[in-house]
Amino acid sequence: MLVGVPKEVKVHEYRVGMTPASAREVINHGHEVLMETGAGLGIGATDQDYKDNGATIADTAEDVFARADMIVKVKEPQAGERALLRPGQILFTYLHLAPDPEQTKDLVDSGAICVAYETVTDANGGLPLLAPMSQVAGRMSIQAGAHCLEKAQGGSGTLIAGVPGVAPAKVVIIGGGVVGENAAYMAIGLGADVSVLDRNVDTMRALVVRFGNSVKTLYSTALTIEEEVLRADLVIGGVLVAGAAAPKLVSRDLVSRMKSGSVLVDVAIDQGGCFETSKATTHADPTYVVDDVVHYCVANMPGGVARTSTYALNNVTLPFILAIADKGVNQALLDDPHLLEGLNVYRGKVTYKAVAEDLGYDFADPKSALAA
Repeated sequence: MLVGVPKEVKVHEYRVGMTPASAREVINHGHEVLMETGAGLGIGATDQDYKDNGATIADTAEDVFARADMIVKVKEPQAGERALLRPGQILFTYLHLAPDPEQTKDLVDSGAICVAYETVTDANGGLPLLAPMSQVAGRMSIQAGAHCLEKAQGGSGTLIAGVPGVAPAKVVIIGGGVVGENAAYMAIGLGADVSVLDRNVDTMRALVVRFGNSVKTLYSTALTIEEEVLRADLVIGGVLVAGAAAPKLVSRDLVSRMKSGSVLVDVAIDQGGCFETSKATTHADPTYVVDDVVHYCVANMPGGVARTSTYALNNVTLPFILAIADKGVNQALLDDPHLLEGLNVYRGKVTYKAVAEDLGYDFADPKSALAA
């Protein structure tokens, strides 16, 4: 199989679908890897690094898309990239389709086979290809929030850690999953006053076991969200419903009543965001202000630390890339029910139920679609 890796074109996206080491592994399995020139520069990997590991370099993305059997990316394909997809071509990347009807339509119309990192599962019900980026984004959310709290950035001028005699910032984290746990880890390390809201008692219990009295856990209800958000200096939105649009847990009215200069960081923005006032931003222009509340809603946060993110992502995507290349996509999907959960669009059919429901498509059972 010829595996193609184009350069990412989303604004300030420096990650790359495959590292030189991953390319070498795929080639060692008897396949070919075609890299777009400069695709790895954002992580410090040159074209020569890829050549030294057996890859071929293409001059343009058009060449990569035209020749490759499988396209491996990081971010969802942009409009120009979607126009290059062809029927039966495999696309393996993050997609986040539920809040993106235009992308979904283009992928359906392309006839491509689209497998989304974010809905591949594991034996424990986790999302193993999303988890490392959620770890990165959770940790970055506190860094970003701390910066936004500075007065020059529109914040209240509050230092997260405080100093002796001055209270630290109150950090409220909505969602205690992978994002929330990693945000808590960073916030606690900086000395913040940290609360985590969740509805899963086992999740809250695990947070207490890990962090002890350094974290306060609260069962998430409309009332507890309101009370905590109104007292917060920094709110992290880390809620995820796999494959579906994120629920809006902080209303526009509640934002209007927050403290002046407080900060919202919406890590759920890839799935539409969990604050009603959220809209996607970029690393080039990451924030905006609504009712004196700073919003940080960068849709590709881990792209800001591209080297760490790319290597963490490749650690979990490589086995699936190899399985698809070695077996062919249909057999790989049929052999692995967890990979099958990643199938979102198959030859013109929407095969992920939450996406179909959110966007009004007929749902095609993935096994039936493969059999047809």
